[in-house]
Amino acid sequence: MKPITAILAPLGIVVIAGAAWWLLRPTDSDQFAACRSTEIGTGVASIGGPFTLVDENGTTVTDADVFTKPTLLYFGYTFCPDVCPLDSTRNADALDLLQDRGYDAQAVFISIDPERDTPERVAEFTDLMHDDMIGLTGSLEQVKVASQAYKTYFRKEEDGDPEYYLVDHSTFTYLVLPEHGFLEFFRRDETPEGMAEKTACFIDAAK
Repeated sequence: MKPITAILAPLGIVVIAGAAWWLLRPTDSDQFAACRSTEIGTGVASIGGPFTLVDENGTTVTDADVFTKPTLLYFGYTFCPDVCPLDSTRNADALDLLQDRGYDAQAVFISIDPERDTPERVAEFTDLMHDDMIGLTGSLEQVKVASQAYKTYFRKEEDGDPEYYLVDHSTFTYLVLPEHGFLEFFRRDETPEGMAEKTACFIDAAK
């Protein structure tokens, strides 16, 4: 008679192999898997959420009012000396490429400097960038809610000039699709072409 260990050892191997297959098995649960190029440690669902802000026409709007089409979302401020204009121009270029390919998309700019960025000021900025870029501002509390939802960071310079202060902030651009919410983020070194290509992939996968 074989020792009990000799009988159980192959069984153990089968059980372990089965467990490994279950954990590593391919799944079709993420319809956007082929489009993703970044990873969120806390999961994609942890980014994004409801907010209430004021648009460039002075109208109070919610996230549902804003995200009616594929959107490139950026948090910045109009007095930003370099980073925000460069990033917003890049986003506008990516939007042009998408629209040239027939995609109905838009860009959104949320100010993290509501003290100076009135709806009129935000409108001037976004109008210079792109006809389909929406500017949003609001009270500091409203902006904080939106910023926290998208895990962004901003901090007003404490010892700066009270009128010409700077605001330190994160610089990611987020891709948000209606009915899906946040799906991807783009770093500053991403090109307009790369952004357009990846965004198109997500839009197609959502159909």
